[in-house]
Amino acid sequence: MIKFFRKIRQNMIKENRVSKYMLYAIGEIVLVVIGILIALQVNNYNEQRKQNQVELTVLKELKNDLLFSSEEIDAIITKQ
Repeated sequence: MIKFFRKIRQNMIKENRVSKYMLYAIGEIVLVVIGILIALQVNNYNEQRKQNQVELTVLKELKNDLLFSSEEIDAIITKQ
């Protein structure tokens, strides 16, 4: 695939089609930028998903701790 694009570039340069070559080069740059932006978006999505999982775990632990503390307080109050 890379050889194919390399041949296209070389043929355009040999035939003095500078304007078409520039258009081709700009197209390649745009494709690379789009690829990078998609990769960043996927990475951000994965990081957000991981943070949400950690947050959910912390909230569950906090709920369990509060329930345990509430039961201990109730037990202390009923003993008095």
